[in-house]
This record gives sequence, C-alpha cells and structure tokens, in this order.
Amino acid sequence: MLRQQLRNNLTSRQRIKKLFEKGAATQKQLDDINGLVDLNKKQIIAAKSKKQGIIDQMSGIDVQVEQVNQVIEKSLVKNPVTGTVLVKYAESGELASMGRPLYKLADLSRMKLKAYISGDQLAHIKIGQQVEVLYDKNRKEKSGITGKVIWVSPSAEFTPKTIQTKEERVNLVYAVKVLVENNGEIKIGMPGEFNFGNH
Repeated sequence: MLRQQLRNNLTSRQRIKKLFEKGAATQKQLDDINGLVDLNKKQIIAAKSKKQGIIDQMSGIDVQVEQVNQVIEKSLVKNPVTGTVLVKYAESGELASMGRPLYKLADLSRMKLKAYISGDQLAHIKIGQQVEVLYDKNRKEKSGITGKVIWVSPSAEFTPKTIQTKEERVNLVYAVKVLVENNGEIKIGMPGEFNFGNH
C-alpha cells in the first residue's frame, strides 16, 4: 500500500514539475508533492524496519514455544516397559515432585521366581538350564510351566524365615532366579517349587 502511494505521488510530482516549468503550478504545490514523496520513502523504510522487528520477535517466540513443548514433554509420564500397575503412590491431579515415585509397575507376562537350593544341588544347576516350575492350581492339584534359570547366587546364605521348619532354616542355601512366561495364573508372592531333573 505504501509502495502504491509512493508510485502515485512520484507520478503526481512529474506532472506538477512539468506544470511548474510552464508556470501553471506554484512552488508550494511542488514543495508539497516533494514532501509527500519524502514522507512515503521514510514510511517504507520504517515499515521495513518494523517488519524485521516482528520477524525477530516471531523467531524469539518460536524458541519460547519450543522450550514450552520441551517442558510439556518432560512432564509427561511414560513407562519404560509395558506392564501392570501394582501400587499407586499418587492420584491424578496431585502435584508430583522430581524423583518421587507415582506408581509401582511390573511386567506380569514374564516373571522372575526366586527359589533356594542346597549346596548338594548346586552342582546340578546352571544358568540357561530349562526347569519345570510347579505352583498350586487348587488345594489338590499342581500346575507346571517351563522356566529358565537366569541367576544363581555366588554365595551361600541361611535359609530365609519363610521356610517352615527350624531345622531347615539353619541350613545354608543358594538363591536361584527362574524366568517364566506367565500364562496369567502365576501371581506375585505365590508359593511354588521347581524341578531340575532327577536331583
């Protein structure tokens, strides 16, 4: 729009100059049109400067928007694994602080079962070995599933308190972890046992 005004005023200035040279226009008319042309040029320079300022502001706003998006991204709760929420430590809408747990999550499709073996049995088990894991299906029946030994304790320990008799609790045992694909029947804390051959 300013450029169009400048073009119109330059055309008018040419006409007034010709009229002035012929004596048909006054010096004031020539001065007025020259003033309008100068004003138009200054307005165009000011508009360009203002446009550049707006572009600079927009790039600054883009940076701010990116920073806000990063803060939003960091505030989203994302699970590192697929799983089932076992315990909720915070409710929706509560203020959460950094490092505070929101919930306890477990992948129940693959479970690690912990068992104990005696020193005599230690020589018959190794990491990667397939074993049969048994658990109570009901009061009379047991169910079995195949598992794989993924860890054997490097040192002996006294039998945990969960073992029933006092005589067994004073024995030294080795902890073993067995990984099983859960079919949905195995629950956390469920008692069970495993067989690893004829021993």
